[in-house]
This record gives sequence, structure tokens and C-alpha cells, in this order.
Amino acid sequence: MRVKVLSRNPDDYVRETKLDLQRVPRNYDPVLHPFEVPREYTRALNATKLERVFAKPFLSSLDGHRDGVNCMAKHPKSLSTVLSGACDGEVKIWNLTKRQCIRTIQAHEGFVRGMCARFCGTSFFTVGDDKTVKQWKMESPEYGEEEEPIHTILGKTVYTGIDHHWKDAVFATCGHQVDIWDEQRTSPMCSLTWGFDSISSVKFNPVETYLLGSCASDRNIVLYDMRKSTPLKKVILNMRTNTICWNPMEAFIFTAANEDYNLYTFDMRYLESPVMVHMDHVSAVLDVDYSPTGKEFVSASFDKSVRIFPVNKGHSREVYHTKRMQHVITVKWTSDNKYILCGSDEMNIRLWKANASEKLGVLAPREKAAMNYNQKLKEKFQYHPKIRRIAQHRHLPKSIFCQIKEQRIMREARRRKELNRRKHSKPGSMPFVPERKKHVVAVVK
Repeated sequence: MRVKVLSRNPDDYVRETKLDLQRVPRNYDPVLHPFEVPREYTRALNATKLERVFAKPFLSSLDGHRDGVNCMAKHPKSLSTVLSGACDGEVKIWNLTKRQCIRTIQAHEGFVRGMCARFCGTSFFTVGDDKTVKQWKMESPEYGEEEEPIHTILGKTVYTGIDHHWKDAVFATCGHQVDIWDEQRTSPMCSLTWGFDSISSVKFNPVETYLLGSCASDRNIVLYDMRKSTPLKKVILNMRTNTICWNPMEAFIFTAANEDYNLYTFDMRYLESPVMVHMDHVSAVLDVDYSPTGKEFVSASFDKSVRIFPVNKGHSREVYHTKRMQHVITVKWTSDNKYILCGSDEMNIRLWKANASEKLGVLAPREKAAMNYNQKLKEKFQYHPKIRRIAQHRHLPKSIFCQIKEQRIMREARRRKELNRRKHSKPGSMPFVPERKKHVVAVVK
């Protein structure tokens, strides 16, 4: 390895008399400008300010449901198609390009608890409060045909979630237990259970497709292997996990949305402590979905906001909210990494930009070059106090702002109490517990 070093003789810089001018080394290369850094700093500051000026993430609202939106599913082959299920048993298929509903199905009596599309995109599955699993065609029925499901499976208990295998004609449902079904059969191939509480969500791993994870109301996150037909291991947290989502790029990483306002990113090989604790929400986190790049994920919360987190950071880079938006129940990140969809209590599905200040449409080559240059400048000066303050500033609703302040006071009080206890205890009797280990109760294998 070659290392370049500056080598200067100090004798060349000694003045003969005090009146002599001090010699300054100067690079006469015309490419290097003497004021390069101050110029770039000014450009980075302007780019950061303009990014906040043009940050208008909200694109449109998809109206049409007559009850709260409870679940959504992406079409595996079509970017412009998305499916949504409501609390009145209605399923709608939307065209995002036209931003309108192209088909409505009265699928269930009561809530639509879960839905997923088949890997080939020809059909989709729904589960509801009427204890049924139904398979529907993705295409609209021909003129004169009735809107009927292809298959209907009547179960013994209410199903609370469903997910389809990424490559095979197999799907999994959860409720009282996790059932693995073959599409051609009316009884499950195998049933997996560990504990006695109801299971709220089940998800197949998109990379290692025989792995699946579920979360139950007894605070467990359980991992299963379809080849073994037995549960692998489970991690017990302080509070209940609502749902999990696997990283589409790293097979062993998944993120859990918890009732204690946090999200936990776990490595399934080392469940003793999470890789990262993501803390910013001020109420229970209800849903989470990864971007196709696997570098970020989006979360939906009961606090009426949607947040975007980088996988390796503990705080969100973006928060989306509107005055009318109520408790956000479900969220999806589109497969082209451009948009985010969220469904909430007040019957609306909202479409957002994944990058708030991104310009939509075709960009000219000079625009692309300028955008890339500004991005590099922002990265170079991102830790400068003034630029950092402008880049991180977000306007929040008053309720969220007050709750954040309240939680900060509570956290500080807990820290002070712990400090005082440690001060008045025998040295070593109160060990320091890192934040990541505080929330895990036990790991059972």
C-alpha cells in the first residue's frame, strides 16, 4: 500500500527578519479552488433548505371504503395494483395510476382480518371474522358471471392473518394456531403451535422461503421451519408484538412492531438482544413494511402518524401526518421503492412519496446531475450543526409534540432514579443494562 505524505523542510519557512512576510504553502493546481470548502458548504446549506421547501410528500387519497381500512396487499406482478380490506368485510382493488377503485367484492361478514396475493398474481386470499378462508380471481368476472370465490375453506376458529409462500402453492393462516395449507386441500398440511394464546400475524421469509415467523398476544415472537414441522425458537418481549416483517435483502433480519411504542430489529440467529431499537412513536405501533432495497422500513402507529426509519438508525428520518388522518392500521411500501400507502380508521387509503422532496416525472440529464451533486454535498456536510438542524426539523401535531416532551421527562426521571440507586448501593450490585437488553424477557429454544 502506498501512502502519500506531505514533506516540508522547516528551514524554508523561517523568516530572516520580523518584517518578512510569512511563507504559506500554496497549491497552484488550477483545478483546486482556494475557497472550495466554503463554496461547497454554502451550496450544501442551500440544497438542504430547498429540500425542506419542496418536501410535499402527500400525493392523493383513495376514497370509497365505508368502514376503516384494516389490511392491504400488494400485487406481486403489477406496480399499479393494490388490494385493501375493510372492517365491514369489503375488499377493493385499486388502480394507482388512475387513483380509482376498479373492483369491489363483499368478501366476508365482519372484519377482513388479512389478505395476501398469490406469487403469480392470478388470485388472492382473504380471511375474516366469519371463520372462512376465501380464494378470489384477480381478474374481474365476465359479463353475466357472478362474483364468487374460487375456493372457500370453513375453519373452526377465527383466522386473524394470512400469508402466501413466495414460490410454492402453499399459504399459512394464524388464529388459535399457525396452519400450513396446500391450495388444493381443504384441511391443513400441518399445524404449528407453541403456547395457548391467539396469534395475530404470520409472515413467510422472502429469501429463505421455508422459514416463517409469527407473533402472539402472550408477548411471543415465534420462528418456524416448514421442513421440520416444529417451532424453532421464540423470544418473549416486555409487551405484545402486533406484527413482524422480514427484510427482503437479508434473510435473517426481521423487524417487530410493538405495543410499547418501539420497533425492534432482530437477527434471528441472536435473539438475546435486538440489533436496533427504533424509538420515535408515542403510541402502539400497529404495522411495519420494508422497502424493496431492505435499507429502510415504514411503520404505522396508533398515534395517527406514519414514520420512515433507516434500518441501522434508532430514530426516524421522516414523519407523515395530516389533520384528518386517524389511527393508522396498515401500511405498505410499493415494489418500485417510490411510494408508501397507508390505510387508517377514517376509511381512507393515502398515497405518499417515499422521498418527501423527490421530483416526480422524467428528469433531464442536467437535473439528475444537479440532484446527485446536491445529495453528495448534503452527505458531506450532514454533521455540521446548522445543516443538521435544518435537515432534522419536522412540524408535528400538537398531541404528538406534547407526548414526546412528556416521555422525555419520564425517561430522564427513570435515568435519574437509576443513577441515585446506583450511587447509594454497594459497588457492582446494580449492573448497567444496555437499552437493547431492557426489552427482552427471555429466549426459548
